[in-house]
Amino acid sequence: MSDLNEVGERDNWICWLCDTPVDPDGSVNSDLGPSTDSYAAAKAKKGADVVERLAHRQCNTMRGKIAPVVPWSKDLFVVDPSPIFESVERLKAKGGREIVARCPDENDANQAAEWLLDRLSRLAPDSKFATEIKPGGGQFMLALRLDR
Repeated sequence: MSDLNEVGERDNWICWLCDTPVDPDGSVNSDLGPSTDSYAAAKAKKGADVVERLAHRQCNTMRGKIAPVVPWSKDLFVVDPSPIFESVERLKAKGGREIVARCPDENDANQAAEWLLDRLSRLAPDSKFATEIKPGGGQFMLALRLDR
């Protein structure tokens, strides 16, 4: 198990679930205090590498009770965004690509793509993703794929 400070520094003290700051000086017993979340990088394989991510204690606890919801930024202009966590899990299991959002213009699509790749660096640090932006029907489709 890694040192909490090492994981926090690596993740810039941002919770991988809610994407908000975690207080590095907060009590580990506080709901908003820092904790680490461990998961097997390749769940299907025995002896898989374990990856640790920073989370608020409350976010980490709730993740054990209900499926995590990783929100899209309210600063982005995206239409019909896909649930990020579920899209990542499907792509990691089956590969391919998936349309994850529609945007009204190319600039909005580029901003959403940049934000999404940054977000995924915390959500799935063991995986590398790429985005594709395609025009169609007067809008721009943002697709996500696992970059192998």
